[in-house]
Amino acid sequence: MPLKYLTADQSRAARGLLNWSRVRLAARSNLGEATISDFENGHRIPSPRKLAAMRQAFERAGVVFTAGGPTLSNRSAGEGGVIGTQ
Repeated sequence: MPLKYLTADQSRAARGLLNWSRVRLAARSNLGEATISDFENGHRIPSPRKLAAMRQAFERAGVVFTAGGPTLSNRSAGEGGVIGTQ
């Protein structure tokens, strides 16, 4: 999957870093909670537009996606963590 998109594992990890519920991610990405839930539970893969909206919501909140494994960056208040793309 291209880096500009998002996997279900990355979504769950990013929500965990931000302490976001699925409802909060849905609101921040202008998507329905069912879209987030179905994606993270492996029931469906959202359209590229919806995946991009989720990723952009995380990035706006300070999450950084890298090729390495999921880790937290050294961060100051308001900065997000680092999520791997494996």
